[in-house]
Amino acid sequence: MTKETSIKLFESKKIRSHWDSEQEKWYFSVIDIIEVLTGSNNSRRYWSDLKIKLKQEGSQLYEKIVQLKMKASDGKMRKTDVADTEQILRFIQSIPSPKAEPFKTWLAKVGYERIEETEDPEIAFDRAMETYLKMGYSTNWINQRLKSIEVRKELTDEWEKRGVQKGQEFAILTDEITEAWAGLTTKQYKNLKNLKKENLRDNMTNLELVLNMLAETSTTELSKKAKPKTLVENKKIARKGGTVAGNARKELESKLGEKIITPLNAKELGKKNNVQIEETNK
Repeated sequence: MTKETSIKLFESKKIRSHWDSEQEKWYFSVIDIIEVLTGSNNSRRYWSDLKIKLKQEGSQLYEKIVQLKMKASDGKMRKTDVADTEQILRFIQSIPSPKAEPFKTWLAKVGYERIEETEDPEIAFDRAMETYLKMGYSTNWINQRLKSIEVRKELTDEWEKRGVQKGQEFAILTDEITEAWAGLTTKQYKNLKNLKKENLRDNMTNLELVLNMLAETSTTELSKKAKPKTLVENKKIARKGGTVAGNARKELESKLGEKIITPLNAKELGKKNNVQIEETNK
């Protein structure tokens, strides 16, 4: 089952999602949906109680619920209950919430947008920019981030051609690249920025993003030339690609006299940008 993992926003709340290209349908995290509809601090318990209620009412809805691996709050991929649009529309009828009707409209919009994006991929980038703007990122940063998405896609496409498996093997190679250019493993990098489930790239400065793109682009081009056949060979290529950016980082740091890898995360970067804007307008 080919899937595209993403985060959708409903009233600025994140909902983990998967697009199944074979069935051409979205799957959404049930726990996330319950949290945004109810505001519950224990959405798992709410869902557990709701399942019992549905079963007592003779509903067969729960039997059709499937589990998919999604990124949990600790940053690890864990199985969680997911439902497609039709199933969600049925079970939210059992959830008393003033947000139920707006959420139904949101679901329809998400489905329609996917059709549009399939026909014109540029629309997906426009919507990504709109989402990042709502989250408070600067236009300059967003342009870099969207470019980094394109660079990452080229790299993962190359890995798939070389037989690298999505999930754990992608993570292993990403870790090789990150450690080679940043001097930190992905986990150490996220810890430095005080991140848990957040995306590391969404919390990078412009310079960090540029160097990460250099590392991934270098890895892609080296892989195309070497055509590695095993995971071990791919790891060597990943480290070489990361080292290209690592050397660039060290040279720039020596000229700047300061570290490029910073503990700043998205919230702190947003505050910094706002201060700079205020000073410029004085």
